[in-house]
Amino acid sequence: MHYPAGSLVLVAGLPGAGKSTLLDRLYGLRGDETLPVISGGTRVIDSRQSRSWWARFLGPLPHRARVPLVQANHVWRIARAMSQGHAVVAHTRGTWPHILRGFAWMARRRGGEVHLILLDVDARTARQGQVARGRVVTTSVFARHVRRWRPLMERARSGNVPPADGVTILDRAAADRLKAIRFDGVPDAEGPAPEAR
Repeated sequence: MHYPAGSLVLVAGLPGAGKSTLLDRLYGLRGDETLPVISGGTRVIDSRQSRSWWARFLGPLPHRARVPLVQANHVWRIARAMSQGHAVVAHTRGTWPHILRGFAWMARRRGGEVHLILLDVDARTARQGQVARGRVVTTSVFARHVRRWRPLMERARSGNVPPADGVTILDRAAADRLKAIRFDGVPDAEGPAPEAR
């Protein structure tokens, strides 16, 4: 897949849909990074990076209390990379419309674009993915994500996702076949470089 220079590409899907798995395969992430990774000229930002960074400081703080800190830090890291003009590939749940609108506003201000890659995975498969990774969200939280995800997918299939400049829908088989995400003027990655500061 190919995008204009300086674009933000958001890989979105339900929890357990395979977003991190896709980034791991494309960019050689290990899953224990604490900062965004530079791969070629691209900033790769997964929410696990923020989770791992905060884990060093939060100790026994309950998971529910950690989530707002982790998500705020994750969004800030994406926004910071965008503001610096980098090409960015980032993990997002995609179920927070205000976040998508905020990124689109930032992109327009600097003359960039926001593109979505939506992983079209049904709720049951996503739940199985959570079990496989050993981190299952609560039933109520997952139900909330599903309720928000379905309208987004319906709009995407009809070609109507206003905050995004482009939308690509991939089922599990298509995601498995994806070989690279490239940007104009950005060299191909040869594996992840030291973490971005």
